[in-house]
Amino acid sequence: LSKCLTSPLGWRDLFQIQRGTSDPHNYKSLVDCFRTVLRNEGIYGFYKGILPPILAETPKRAVKFFTFEQYKKLLSLTGLSAGLALSVAGLGSGLTEALVVNPFEVVKVGLQANRDSFQVQPSTFAQARNIINADGFGLRGLNKGLTSTLGRHGVFNMIYFGFYFNVKDAIPASQDPTLEFLRKFAIGLASGTISSCVNIPFDVAKSRIQAPQPIPGEIKYRTCFQTMGLVYREEGIIICSIVFISTPRCLLLLGGAVMLLVYEYVSGWLNKNW
Repeated sequence: LSKCLTSPLGWRDLFQIQRGTSDPHNYKSLVDCFRTVLRNEGIYGFYKGILPPILAETPKRAVKFFTFEQYKKLLSLTGLSAGLALSVAGLGSGLTEALVVNPFEVVKVGLQANRDSFQVQPSTFAQARNIINADGFGLRGLNKGLTSTLGRHGVFNMIYFGFYFNVKDAIPASQDPTLEFLRKFAIGLASGTISSCVNIPFDVAKSRIQAPQPIPGEIKYRTCFQTMGLVYREEGIIICSIVFISTPRCLLLLGGAVMLLVYEYVSGWLNKNW
């Protein structure tokens, strides 16, 4: 549901803005992206590539939180401090999550990069078949950009979980349910914001590698760190600030805060009643 609600101003616009100034299909701003997609592709154009994340969402979230709990239990047996163990558990859950979600991301990006109208573009499953038939399942095919996805999810979850649980334990809880809710929401929002700031280079690299290359027949963006260096040399560090302050990124930050709250309250209820 959250994917469907945030797609028009969320994942698609963020990906398109990340494509870069050297890409002939680059959008100049969020407003330009919104206006051009609406004019050329219609309202359904904003929902291109929505099926892969919907299909991936359940296993993705299950893997994220299940593996975090398992890594946390394993690391509790080591000599690591509680705070460091939470961060390492987050890193492990992010890396595991990335392995699950990357093929879906490749299909989603391929669909979103297609400028044809919604009616004539290939379906999700046809796009996946095309990728597999052309390049297979490896790092040039359905797992293109895997290193960037590992970095994006690993770094994000490491800070996301580590910051949230360490800060939450350091700030006294409130007896007032409303104030306690707001305390957790504020910490979750801060956690998501900091995580997104740090993982933006990996996110931009992933989008550049998985999207069609700016010049047909020429592979400009090859690997994660090569792409980061190239973007920095050609466009500077400002690209990260532009992506971060954009409306799509803000929507995703709110989603991250809500996700932590849901996790907290649902896991608390399950532990209490089961």
